[in-house]
Amino acid sequence: MVIAVRQPERLGAILELLDREHAASVAELAGRLGASAASVRRDLALLDAQQLITRTHGGATRSAVFRELPMSFRAGHHQGAKRAIAAFVVGLLPAAVESIALNGGSTTAEVARALGRFPRLRVVTNALPVAAELVARPGIDLVVCGGNARMPSQELVGPIAEAALSRINVQFAIMGVDGVSRAGGLTTHHEIEAQTNRAMADAAETVYVVADSSKLGRRGFAQILALDAIAGIVTDDGADPSQVRDLEAAGVEVHQAPSG
Repeated sequence: MVIAVRQPERLGAILELLDREHAASVAELAGRLGASAASVRRDLALLDAQQLITRTHGGATRSAVFRELPMSFRAGHHQGAKRAIAAFVVGLLPAAVESIALNGGSTTAEVARALGRFPRLRVVTNALPVAAELVARPGIDLVVCGGNARMPSQELVGPIAEAALSRINVQFAIMGVDGVSRAGGLTTHHEIEAQTNRAMADAAETVYVVADSSKLGRRGFAQILALDAIAGIVTDDGADPSQVRDLEAAGVEVHQAPSG
């Protein structure tokens, strides 16, 4: 089955496939991605240079160390599911909502694009892509936290961001994560990013998590929040039923957005 055509989508698909199946040949990847063998070889060379995979004779294996994917590799992957998730979580917000916070991630960037139905809204963010999406949007009062720029996630993190977040209050926080599991809670790859995201959650009355189905069951290095700290998780309808049941058994309301 053809998974992707454009390079950003191919890169994300290759990384996900190798994470799931551990190894694949160039011929197998070319067939599954609907790309030429030459294109796949160039993709593998790029990923190997960034130590995200390990090249082998005739193919590749996943890296021995699980690494965080840069935003440029994540943005085009599961895009339809992320758009559906964004539309669904925006639909959960009351029409009279006045303030929300968004952290970084490709799914929260889709949430930012879906905010057009609110004529007046204050949005607090520590994510550079979210800020770029909203800065010229009529009706949006944009508040951007300062902090140290962390390029893999393109978030502003650290003490400056946390100090800013500790002095504000918002009605809702809509947060992207790198992993959601019953055992690990809501997790990300980096401990400072986790701490900043926790400060954002603490500033909100209600927290929703947006995570496409590939994130369910995963555990990142650093916990952001325990599951009992959130109002619900919005994922897509491709989620593994056993993962959904596991989260629901932990008392979490799981919404599955129809992705079509």
